[in-house]
Amino acid sequence: MDYETFFGAEIAGLHREGRYRVFTDLERHSGNFPHATHHHPSGTRPVTVWCSNDYLGMGQHASVTGAMHEAIDRCGAGAGGTRNISGTNHYHVLLERELADLHGKEAALLFTSGYVSNWAALGTLAGKLPNCAVFSDSENHASMIEGIRFSRAERHIFRHNDPEDLNRKLALVDPARPKLVAFESVYSMDGDIAPIGEICDVAEAHGALTYLDEVHAVGLYGARGGGISERDGVAHRLDVIEGTLGKAFGVHGGYITASEKLCDFVRSFASGFIFTTSLPPAVAAGAAASIRHLKASGTERARHQERCAKVRTALEAADIPVLPNDSHIVPVMVCDPVLCKAISDTLLDEFGIYVQPINYPTVARGTERLRITPSPLHTDKDIAHLVGALSAIWARIGLRQKAAE
Repeated sequence: MDYETFFGAEIAGLHREGRYRVFTDLERHSGNFPHATHHHPSGTRPVTVWCSNDYLGMGQHASVTGAMHEAIDRCGAGAGGTRNISGTNHYHVLLERELADLHGKEAALLFTSGYVSNWAALGTLAGKLPNCAVFSDSENHASMIEGIRFSRAERHIFRHNDPEDLNRKLALVDPARPKLVAFESVYSMDGDIAPIGEICDVAEAHGALTYLDEVHAVGLYGARGGGISERDGVAHRLDVIEGTLGKAFGVHGGYITASEKLCDFVRSFASGFIFTTSLPPAVAAGAAASIRHLKASGTERARHQERCAKVRTALEAADIPVLPNDSHIVPVMVCDPVLCKAISDTLLDEFGIYVQPINYPTVARGTERLRITPSPLHTDKDIAHLVGALSAIWARIGLRQKAAE
């Protein structure tokens, strides 16, 4: 087989479909987020970032960077190994305590990313519980899907955010079997929010464990940043709350929080935990500082919600098609992969605005979009520039008329 020809043909297919992904070479500047420098073949230019998952700008917060500087001066760069072999640092222990407290759980367990935490925890729980049946929301993230697939457990897909369909599917399974219901709080592409309490009602009625992914909500919702489950007063009803340190907390890593026995079980059996070098101590220190700050301060969350509402209102007033939801995600619907990439390129090249196109397989074909994520640090001037740029592009390419048809 001519391997290079095969690789090239597959890549060419992505280009034809408008799905080929280009990494934009950005240099973030501490103290100046969401503004950055774009490095490209012809030189450098300033850009404003509108698609970062550092939702609150905590990646540059003085308490976070200060804690990281202190930790690296004390401990050096790396952790030195896996958690089992020389890689457990006191900063990891302190961070796990902060996370357990954040979600009101007995214990927490750190992973190297949110993807790994879902893959390892779901794969271990569903794989080790005897004859487990897993019930997964149809819109769950790839990391959850991969973890469930890795477990080889029997899988049932229930309709998105539909407790009644979940109830019907649970009722078809032997009541004596172990069952696990896996879902998210905020779905990152559409921005819709799960009815967590209703799903807990159904799961409890059938004796099922509940596993909630809060990665796009931790830090952003609840009195202390515990996510939608804290905001809605239902965190105590969830068996596992999973989250990330790489989005609103502005650093890196993933975690689960649960009972002490459940966390110990995953710690003891999950290959994705056992055989992975642990987070650098400075990363753990920065994440703990970010969590502590956001537990005590609601200023960032309030400003974030205000900015999101302002962006959404301005886009709607300009007749830019925005998918409605109750979260901080602002999806601008293009519904064409080639146009979506072209609009993204134009925003970057002509207006100094960075918004990545979101195409298949991240979203379904025909639902391509620009996923805009306002932050507390975007100014009124930034918002006006974004809306003006999109309005100019929409008028230029006639997308409004195309969408109306």
